Amino acid sequence: MYDNNKINMEIKIVTGMSGAGKTQVIQVLEDLGYYCVDNLPPNLFVKFAELASQAQFQLGKVALVADIRGGKFFLDLYDALAQLKAKGIAYEIIFLEANDDVLVRRFKETRRRHPLYSGSILDAIREERKRLQSLRGMADIVIDTSNMRVKQLKEKMLFTFQVGSNANLSISVVSFGYKYGLPIDADVVMDVRFLPNPFYIDELKYHTGEEENVKQYVLEHPQTNEFLECYSKLLMDLCPMYVKEGKNHLAIAIGCTGGQHRSVVIADELAKRFDILGKNKGYTVSSIHRDIDKANLKKE
Repeated sequence: MYDNNKINMEIKIVTGMSGAGKTQVIQVLEDLGYYCVDNLPPNLFVKFAELASQAQFQLGKVALVADIRGGKFFLDLYDALAQLKAKGIAYEIIFLEANDDVLVRRFKETRRRHPLYSGSILDAIREERKRLQSLRGMADIVIDTSNMRVKQLKEKMLFTFQVGSNANLSISVVSFGYKYGLPIDADVVMDVRFLPNPFYIDELKYHTGEEENVKQYVLEHPQTNEFLECYSKLLMDLCPMYVKEGKNHLAIAIGCTGGQHRSVVIADELAKRFDILGKNKGYTVSSIHRDIDKANLKKE
């Protein structure tokens, strides 16, 4: 995000893969008081920002959606971003992402046509991903919606922009299972499969890291507490450096094999420590368990 000395306005540019959830993101931003414009040609971004800042409008928060639907207009996006920067107009890019197979399923379920469709949905998705590769690398926030329901996406957005708006840094600690793949929107990833696994304890196997008996098992081992002390200190030391570089949101991913036991416990414990240590620094923290519902746990 760039310093804004001329136009006192908060601009979010929402973009990303078709079918990844941009509509839901815009709905949340509207609820948070943003004036949202969908599919505005990028070459009008600067003019719109100047117009919206005039006294009779005074729009303090604006969200602009730009994606592949714009066709040839979309090609102007990079020039538009350069113009915003040159005029000192601050902006933040939010990029929505999802796996190919998830996007294919969503298009089939909704029976909507992909903007680049020419006979194969998968080929259209791959072409779009190729065209957006550079833009994804420029994004301030990348959100992978592959494993999110609409409700989860909205909760993440509300935390990021409602709570995080008054904070120096909003931190999401996400537990996940390696068997389901890495969270592609994570900034920092830690593998905790070196810790003793409750899965191999009969009375713990069909429980999760949110339950007290599993927590006690994971936390009673000396190596767990040594790790928590070292890793939480490392991350807390790094946070001010992320803030200094202009980062507002930090996603920390904690992984174990299935995402039900060790990673859940560690993610919650780290979130507790960040919440205590980071309050006086203006950090806000949440923990999310991406894969906790994917195991067929026996009900007792």
